[in-house]
Amino acid sequence: MANLILDERDQKFVLYEMLEVEKLCETEKYADFSRDMFDMILSEAQKFAVEEILPTLEESDREGCRLENGQVYVPKCFHRPYKLFCEAGWNCMSFPQEHGGQGLPFIMRVASHDWFVHNFAFSSYPGLGEGASHLIGVYGTEEQKKKYIPKMISGQWGGSMCLTEPGAGSDVGNLSTKAIRQPDGTFKIQGTKMFITGGDQDLTENIIHPVLARIEGDPAGTKGISIFIVPKFLVNEDGSLGRRNDFEIGKIEEKMGIHGSSTCVINFGDNNDCYGELLGEERSGMKVMFQMMNEARIATGLQGLTSASIAYLHALQYTKERLQGSSLMDFKNPEAPRVAIIEHPDVRRMLLWMKANVESMRALMYYATVCGDKASSLKDPVEAEKWLGIVEVLTPIVKAYCTDIGFRVTETAMQCYGGYGFCSEYPIEQFMRDEKIASIYEGTNGIQALDLVGRKMGMKKGTYFMTLLGEMGATVAKYRDNKALNGLADDVQAGVNALAEMGMFFGSCAKAGKFLVPIGNAYPFLMMMGKIVSAWLLLWQAGIALEKLTALCSAKGVDASDPFGLAAFVKESKDAAFYDGKIKSARYFIKNVLPEVDAVVKAIKSEDLSIMEIATESFAS
Repeated sequence: MANLILDERDQKFVLYEMLEVEKLCETEKYADFSRDMFDMILSEAQKFAVEEILPTLEESDREGCRLENGQVYVPKCFHRPYKLFCEAGWNCMSFPQEHGGQGLPFIMRVASHDWFVHNFAFSSYPGLGEGASHLIGVYGTEEQKKKYIPKMISGQWGGSMCLTEPGAGSDVGNLSTKAIRQPDGTFKIQGTKMFITGGDQDLTENIIHPVLARIEGDPAGTKGISIFIVPKFLVNEDGSLGRRNDFEIGKIEEKMGIHGSSTCVINFGDNNDCYGELLGEERSGMKVMFQMMNEARIATGLQGLTSASIAYLHALQYTKERLQGSSLMDFKNPEAPRVAIIEHPDVRRMLLWMKANVESMRALMYYATVCGDKASSLKDPVEAEKWLGIVEVLTPIVKAYCTDIGFRVTETAMQCYGGYGFCSEYPIEQFMRDEKIASIYEGTNGIQALDLVGRKMGMKKGTYFMTLLGEMGATVAKYRDNKALNGLADDVQAGVNALAEMGMFFGSCAKAGKFLVPIGNAYPFLMMMGKIVSAWLLLWQAGIALEKLTALCSAKGVDASDPFGLAAFVKESKDAAFYDGKIKSARYFIKNVLPEVDAVVKAIKSEDLSIMEIATESFAS
């Protein structure tokens, strides 16, 4: 195994054989790029990840961050890779060229960062600077763009995202941070934010904080919220740094994982002199911040994928090396040689479950990203909206499904190690600790489910949701008559039908005033939809893999219908093994995981509302 971060063969299969991303280069927006350039970028990403980022994973976890005299210091091992990361332009890959970025398709940013985000504590620092600069690039004035973007794009200045408050949590509209209007058009900010990732660090000379606050006199709730640029150091007219702004780092949160990430409490304006600039229009703070939030939700889904990928590959290697027990054929013979635990059925079950989920999550992540690139590069507005609609529907699934399944993959990987997995001498326990937060921040997965059921499925009167179902149905139709796939397409079609029926069922509940049925079942529905979408993507992959495997067999004179001949060929050919593994992954998932959907459908349609009917006092005596 060349590396234990991700399977580069799977990555290129998804990019080129499945999604054909090089076709983006046929559009005017991406005409300057080519597959050769994409391959070179991915090769450099792998090299940088293996040589610079992966070695910091354990060390940064041990050292953590510290707060001294108001300044946060990140692990020392982050400084060199951060500098090299920014110099190489990994932090501005998809940023517009007119603002100093490279203008690459976002899929190449995601695919490259698929190598990096296994150490989220590190990658969060440049990622937050990138996200904050995007906000200013879209909503800032020309003066703000000129003042902030160049040094944020270079990585000289960092960024953050200041939403959460102690009393409000996910109820952002209940925030108490206020903005006091000044005669010169600027504002003074007063309030406290918490759980601020990258709230302070010593990697950059300045940090630009986008801060949600309510201008004095503006209405309550989300409609009265504005967003402000609050720099750590004020910026003079000549671009040099001025005075330290009036806010303090109250503390660094003590967390279960991602210890190298400085999660801060920030107190703004204790001395009534915290400078802020309005970003965008007044009372449009949520609209502005949601751009960064949606980008962050995709990035968080990527965290789920990368955690799962590195955990699976480590477990795979361990199970190939760990000798324990005899084979099933020799279990009665006490003198039988010990075999690698990968030979045991239950271990193989766990490995194949992880493999299928990692591959489906990568396909989901990359597919949603490519849809976004199509939406932004196609000139036909109808076609562009079609792909944008699919992105809208899939974004909460990318975030919630990938982060929850990502955590469960780390958990299953630990099980493969047995007791050793629970010990810190192996990295699995850190993968698990670092991943858990992903289901919580950027909007908890329960909130993602409410967004899916309460908003995304009904967008454009349900046409976005139906468009996605149409894409799924087209794949099923393509492979339905393929006997070699053993009826897998029919199973996936049943899942697609269940999605459509559930959409209609939720609609009927709404008309009947039974709003609690879809609301109370939003999370089970999201996970159900995630499994169905995953089954669709794996079927798509299996269809491609079958065509490639059949061609390989034909070229080598192997009868693909002969199981013994095929098995021998798979053992001697890496390409045949890869494609056969794709087919087996799809079959396992569709036959063993997809049926779980039936139970969810039955439960939702029962309209049971025990969760609301039970008295609060009845949860404990």
